[in-house]
Amino acid sequence: MITTRRATTKDIDAVSELFNEYRMFYQQGTDLALAHEFICERLENQESVIFIALNGSEEVLGFTQLYPNFSSISAKRTWTLNDLYVLPSARRQGVAKSLLNAAKDHALETRAKGLALETAEDNLQAQSLYESFGYTRSTGFFSYFLSTD
Repeated sequence: MITTRRATTKDIDAVSELFNEYRMFYQQGTDLALAHEFICERLENQESVIFIALNGSEEVLGFTQLYPNFSSISAKRTWTLNDLYVLPSARRQGVAKSLLNAAKDHALETRAKGLALETAEDNLQAQSLYESFGYTRSTGFFSYFLSTD
């Protein structure tokens, strides 16, 4: 049985461990202190919304992190689903689906225009999952990024 709930500051340690693994999945070095600081700041400053998925033993199996954004054209809030990670041992058990449903429910509850997300071009498994939920691949726009590092 998988349940989801919104993370609180009491969940920082568990979410930080998953966030560190998520970053390593994207070829970043392990840095649990950095992960802890980042997650702590997001939750304490209410800069993101994090949902966690738990099994019947209350073990955290995955998380998703949403960042608020706004659409000037529609004059409505949007959410960016920036992070989604499930422990390898918990994959193919409905954890990601539970987290995606929690994100969608949150968007509906906050009367958002919708949810946006990005994934790597070679992450075909994630693309298939997102498309099964009704996400559509964007066309007609190019994304740009200005690095300030």
